[in-house]
Amino acid sequence: MTAPLDLLDLDPSLTEEERQVRDVVRQLVDDRVRPHVADWYEEGRAPARELAREFGKLGLLGMHLTGYGCAGASAVAYGLACQELEAADSGVRSLVSVQGSLAMYAIWRYGSEEQKQRWLPSMATGEAIGCFGLTEPDHGSDPASMATRARRDGDDWVLSGGKMWITNAPIADVAVIWARTDAGVRGFAVPMDTPGVTAREIRRKMSLRASVTGEIVLDDVRLPANAQLPEAVGLKAPLSCLTEARYGIVWGAVGAARDCLETALAYSTTRTQFGRPLAGFQLTQAKLADMAVELVKGQLLALHLGRLADAGRLRPEQVSVGKLNNVREALAIARQCRTILGANGVSGEYPVMRHANNLESVLTYEGTSEIHQLVVGQRLTGLSAFA
Repeated sequence: MTAPLDLLDLDPSLTEEERQVRDVVRQLVDDRVRPHVADWYEEGRAPARELAREFGKLGLLGMHLTGYGCAGASAVAYGLACQELEAADSGVRSLVSVQGSLAMYAIWRYGSEEQKQRWLPSMATGEAIGCFGLTEPDHGSDPASMATRARRDGDDWVLSGGKMWITNAPIADVAVIWARTDAGVRGFAVPMDTPGVTAREIRRKMSLRASVTGEIVLDDVRLPANAQLPEAVGLKAPLSCLTEARYGIVWGAVGAARDCLETALAYSTTRTQFGRPLAGFQLTQAKLADMAVELVKGQLLALHLGRLADAGRLRPEQVSVGKLNNVREALAIARQCRTILGANGVSGEYPVMRHANNLESVLTYEGTSEIHQLVVGQRLTGLSAFA
């Protein structure tokens, strides 16, 4: 029997391998994450290193990359994994996305063979944790204005500056740091135990509390010449990494929305008011129907983008369409599901408010909705409105 939320029978359109990946990840989060994530969220902590090693055993870290211990999975399979991870919690999916689609991808795509051999195998197993240092305290949506600098001193590089809102930073072994040089923006693989590198955990977050977020300070950090990612030339390099991460968000947001809707559907069919289940009222059914339609549209969009990626035809503005739509609709679904649960919707006993709070961060990171609107607008008009 088709699951109630699979209104368009999308499951048969997946390959057997894709379904197996989805089901294995779903079982993992059911066993390892769901029983504990509400406590992690409330306490503002998560066993990130332990989770990374468990994800590494299943080949989830950098799973869409090839070689160096990476699984070489399809884009759709990776997307389905992100969907199941974020159905548990956005912070858990962020751990995997930052590790694989930002830090590992940057080294895999732009690093030297020496850098790849040094970092990627241990990152694929989760023994080494990576982070991605692009966002700065005063430069979020405008990375072209970054203040972090790298200057030559003999054969060495010396980095100075700061990065903010960096997932995994306080526990990372390596940071991919982007800095301005006399020759433009360049990337560097920076071991976090290098003298002059400090990371401070950001506390009092109201969102992504089951994720470790930090600030990185670079105080005249001296690096050898081979720390530079040799193929990373210009701002297009870090932006291409963001495109990789945004693709995972397209799927992940759908997972968070699905979990909210499954929760609201189960609640409304068992919660009785005025002598009958909430789901028996027209207004409740209208809410459920509208949300289910938006959910399946988001799933269709994610699947289409995944097939384009696997065919080598996915363009950055298409990923912006997916990120803009799916995160926006997922947040609307979470808020609407909260209304169905009434006062229970704000309780940590249910995942809905946690998802809604997390999605507020997802709405912002890897490009705000406004940035993606401008990306799509530029594609439509041929005119840049960024400046």
